[in-house]
Order: sequence, then C-alpha cells, then structure tokens
Amino acid sequence: MSSVDIIVIIIFTLLVVGCGISFAGSGKNMKSYFSAGGALPWWMSGLSLFMSFFSAGTFVVWGSIAYQHGWVAVTIQWTMCLAGVVIGFFIAPKWQKTRVLTAAEYISERLGERVKKVYTSIFLTIATFSTGTFLYPVAKIVEVSTGLPITNTIIGLGLLILLYTAVGGLWAVIVTDILQFVVLTAAVLVVVPLALQEIGGISNFINKAPENFFSLTGGEYTWSFIFAFALYNLFFIAGNWAYIQRYTCVATPQDAKKVGWLFGGLYLISPVIWMIAPMVYRVLNPDIAAADNEGAYLLMCKEVLPVGMLGLMLGGMIFATSSSINTALNITAGVITNDVIKPLYPKLAESKLVKIGRLTTVLLGLVTITIALLVPYMGGVVEVVMTMAALTGGALFLPPIWLLFSKYQCGFSILTTSILTLSINAYFKFISPWLFELSLSRAEEMLLGVTTPVILLVLFELYYRATKQVAPRYAQYKQLESLKQQAEKEGANTDSGSNNAANTKGNQVIGFGILFTGLILICLAILAEKGNLVVALMASIVTLIGTWLIFKNKTADVEGVYEQA
Repeated sequence: MSSVDIIVIIIFTLLVVGCGISFAGSGKNMKSYFSAGGALPWWMSGLSLFMSFFSAGTFVVWGSIAYQHGWVAVTIQWTMCLAGVVIGFFIAPKWQKTRVLTAAEYISERLGERVKKVYTSIFLTIATFSTGTFLYPVAKIVEVSTGLPITNTIIGLGLLILLYTAVGGLWAVIVTDILQFVVLTAAVLVVVPLALQEIGGISNFINKAPENFFSLTGGEYTWSFIFAFALYNLFFIAGNWAYIQRYTCVATPQDAKKVGWLFGGLYLISPVIWMIAPMVYRVLNPDIAAADNEGAYLLMCKEVLPVGMLGLMLGGMIFATSSSINTALNITAGVITNDVIKPLYPKLAESKLVKIGRLTTVLLGLVTITIALLVPYMGGVVEVVMTMAALTGGALFLPPIWLLFSKYQCGFSILTTSILTLSINAYFKFISPWLFELSLSRAEEMLLGVTTPVILLVLFELYYRATKQVAPRYAQYKQLESLKQQAEKEGANTDSGSNNAANTKGNQVIGFGILFTGLILICLAILAEKGNLVVALMASIVTLIGTWLIFKNKTADVEGVYEQA
C-alpha cells in the first residue's frame, strides 16, 4: 500500500468522523437522539437501512462464498431484495403506525412490562454478541490490505466508531451511512471494469471460470438453504430491532413503504456488482488457502486499483462495514435507556437520559471490541454469522412481526415461541453433535430455525381463534394507539420546525461530504497511471451530486426566508 493510499484513508477517516461529530448538539431529547426527530426523509432512512444491513460482512462473508462457489453468492443476496419488497408492501407501514421509539416499547405496550423485560434481556445479550461479529470483518479488511495486526485494528476501529456514534446519535449514523454509500458505490464501480480488463474481458472471464461457477446454487448452499435464508432475511430485516428503527423514524406509513422498496431495489442490482471482483480473483488465483478466502475482495482490489483508490476503497469499506456496528450500538443503547433505565427512574430529565444513552453506547462499544477479538476462536466469521442467523433469526424477530397482524397472540404464546425455538436450535447446534454425533447441514439448520417459530405461531393462532380468545391487553393497546395519533396531530406543528432544520442540516452535511469526496477522486484521477478515465468519470458524477445537494439546500433556505417574510 502506497503513501498516497494511507493519506487518503486518513483524510476519509477525518471526513466521516467530522460529519458524525457535527451532530453533537442534535441530541437534545430522546426522540432526536434515537430517532432523528421521527420525520427523517425516506431516502435517507432507506439508504441507511441498506448500508446497515449489507455491511455486516458483505465483502468478507459473501466475498468468500463468491470466491469458492461463484454466482451462488449473488443468489443468496437476492433473497434480501425479495424481503425488501415484501416489507415495503406489508410490514414497514405497520411498524411506522406504532409510533414507538424502540421495538421494546411496542412489546411493552402490546404485551406488558413482564414480557418486555424477558424479551429485552434476550435481545441485549444476543445483540451485544452480534455487534462483535460486525466489527471483526472490518478489522479483517484492514489486516488484508495493510498488514496491521488484527488485534490492534479491532481495538482502534472500535474506539473510533463508538466515538462519533455516542456523540451524534442517530443523525450521525444516518449521515455517515449515506456518505459511505456514495463513496463505496463509486469505488466499486471503478473496480469492476478494471478487474474485467485484468482478465481480458467478460467473455474470457466466463470461458476460464470453473465448472458450474455461474450456477444459482452450489456446495452447501442448496435451494433448501436459499428458501430458508429468504425466510430468515424477511424475519431479520422486518423484525430486527435496529432495522425497525428505520421504519419508525420516518413521518408517514407511505414513507416507510418507500424505505423497504428502496432497500429491495438496491439489493437487486448491488450483489451483481459487488461479487464480480472476488469471482474474477478466483479465476486469476484459484489456489489461495481456505483461510484467506475472506480477503478475496481486497486482494483483487490491490491488484487492479490505481494509486490512492485502494485507500479510498478501504476507507469506504471500513466505515461501510462499520455501519452495522454504529446502528446496533445506537439501538441497543436506546433500548437500555428508554426501556430499562427510564421505567426505573421516570422522573429523570430528558437531558440526563441522553447523557445515559451516550455513556451506554460507550460501554456497549467496549464489550463489542472484546467479542470481536474472540471471533477467530469461534470458527471464523462465516461460521459465526451463519450460526447466529440459524439460531436467532426466526426465534427473535418473527414473533413481534406476527403481533402487528394479530389481535390473538399474547405474552404467553410469543415468549413460548421464542424461548422454545431458541432451545431447539441450540440443542441441535451444540448438544446433539456432542452427545449423539448428530449434526445438521447448513440448510437443515436454517430450515429448522425459520420453520419452527412459524409452526408454533400458526398453532397458537388457530387455537386462540377457535376459542375466540382475543389477547387481554389488545383493547388497551388500541386505545393507547388512538391517544398517540391524537397527540401526534397536536404536536405536529410544534415539531415540524425543528425537524425541518435537522433535515436541512443533514442534507448540507451529506452534500459537503460527497463534494469533498468528489474532490479527492479528482486528485486521484490526476495521479492515476492506469484507469484514470474511469476514476475521472466517477469523480465527475460524485462532485455533481455533492454540488447539487448543497445548491438544493441553499435554495430551500432562501425560499424559507421569503415565506417567513
């Protein structure tokens, strides 16, 4: 890695952290700190959802699968597109109508405090562990590219990420997510033509590829696995507490629909673009060790990118993959503050609760760093991510989604479904292989994890409907929902001014960050000895987008002044 690449990484790091910290004064109350005021533009929330989800290890986990099995990595990710479309039509608007700050708040209102406490305990335990698995791929990318020890990288990156997340709240998460989306998209679009040029064009790539490399399935990733993984993604994207936040922080149900649809549309196109690089690298270098598969994407980038572009790509990938971390830290801290601390101390001022939220974010970040350091001892990141998906996906995320559509499910049925499913999954994952040498395949694990809660909830639903047992708290919940709607209408005018100001500032910070990135790309196009035309084209597009966002906001500010006059 050249000195130019290192300089670009440092500049981009300062840019991202600076954009996040610029929202230090935005978290004046719980709603602004944890939900950006509840009136976030749908496109911002949709891009943030996209970045938060794919960054859980796209370039490491799916890149490794693309290197080994080819097109199957794209097939797996297309299940996320289907999930986004379904969520947009049916589930996202339901979440928006709940008008809650966290999913735990919804569970409390619908099922009561006792159920919320159990669910919150399970969620916090699993979410804290999962966040550590998000941090490991980020550090792995840095290790492959720079040779820095992964332990030092995990600690350094973890501290940096929790800094701007703790200071800026959800607005810091949203703005940095969008900046990362633009940077990473530009960088990836530079990699693709250069990688294909390296192998002699598309036709040469196809001709030299291994047999069945473009099959929709392969290896342990069978159609049974794809079906189960599609269900898992539907449950996970619709019911993960961090992603629910993206549906509830927009102003209307229609906006929530657009969030889901934008996510689905991006996941139709992006996997094809992302996975070309590791697939080409397999054809060029078919014999790298299995342990190095996780770095296939970056190894391809190191071969083809011009000077400085590797640094920008690496910076984008670091902070893009860290998006899952800052999202998880923000929502987990929100649950602890809003649903654990606030009920215990109801008289605490909003300003003190925000301070507690920031402190909680820091403490959770330190735990995340510790868990990330342990990932290599758990079988590697692919094994850990897939195991977590099979164990927890259906058990934790489907029951709350089901509540949105049923007036019959109660605390007993929801808790029984979650706890029983988790127990069954854990038995077949950890106990039966040890006692009876009975292990499930990847597809069988995933199928068991997603079908068990479906079966249990269907049985409960049929029983309660047959006996006409409406959930005891349902009528109370509907009354509370009506009161919330009324309060929202009365407070709409009061909040609109501050929300508009926050949205305007968000646009301005995003525009500045994108424009600055465009200027970096222009400098790199001048320095490039190869691929300079491709880099120059991307630089022009990015610069125009940043300029348009800044000009648009200045025009809006002027119009607002004339309207007030």
